[in-house]
Amino acid sequence: MAPQTNRTRRIGDVEVSAIGLGAMPMSIEGRPDEARSIATVHAALDAGITLIDTADAYHLTATDVGHNETLIAKALSSYGGDTSGVLVATKGGHLRPGDGRWTLDGSPKHLKEAADASLKRLGVDALGLYQFHRPDPQTPYEESIGAIRDLLDAGKIRMAGISNANPAQIQQAHEILGGRLVSVQNQFSPAFRSSEPELEFCDELGIAFLPWSPLGGISNAGDLGAKHPAFHQLAADLGVSPQRLTLAWMLAKSPHVVPIPGSSRPETIRDSYAALDLTLTADQVAALDAA
Repeated sequence: MAPQTNRTRRIGDVEVSAIGLGAMPMSIEGRPDEARSIATVHAALDAGITLIDTADAYHLTATDVGHNETLIAKALSSYGGDTSGVLVATKGGHLRPGDGRWTLDGSPKHLKEAADASLKRLGVDALGLYQFHRPDPQTPYEESIGAIRDLLDAGKIRMAGISNANPAQIQQAHEILGGRLVSVQNQFSPAFRSSEPELEFCDELGIAFLPWSPLGGISNAGDLGAKHPAFHQLAADLGVSPQRLTLAWMLAKSPHVVPIPGSSRPETIRDSYAALDLTLTADQVAALDAA
């Protein structure tokens, strides 16, 4: 198989690696020790990854809010190479009170305060990409996106995105932001295909689509092949892991797709990045689509 001819993709005006690093597993339940997490970030950077996805809600208890953002900042500052081209994408609007629940606050007040806190934890003057994490039924969507627009206008964020949005919300955000919406981050994987309409709409708008949990999530990624025989068989035929095949399949679906597989081990993020060395034929992509 010939390698991908284009190893980068665009988010707004920034060119990033076509595979990103989802950093959530380094900070939630089952998280590894800090040394392994930092080694994982460094391995991603060594491989060529220039997109790191985090969020203020990636933590365990109410006392370590922003754990993942702080970890990413530490990993970047301790890296021996150049990190000036790395885009850190973070999110606000989701909360973890510390009892295992995920709660929501999409109020403009909270989002603006959350962005300020993320700026401090990441140690930057402006957030590279700030995404509204998830719609809050208690706050009109236009008010939440209005806060993102205000942050953009104030220069506190360089680019704006949304997450867990449907096509109508994508259109609404695109309009409220004056055409400045650059990304949509939704769940998408072989097991979760219901975001196809959002992926296709992002294609129409020419904005990035960032699949979260592209390998099925932390608890399912390891046995992805066993749960999806078509992916298992083709991966075996090609001599690659089902995980690597899955990412290559996503990349082949659209030039706007930038998967962000979660990882907390250097070897898994290296394998994910190697999906860029795998190009599938149209027939292979169609067979996986139909599986």
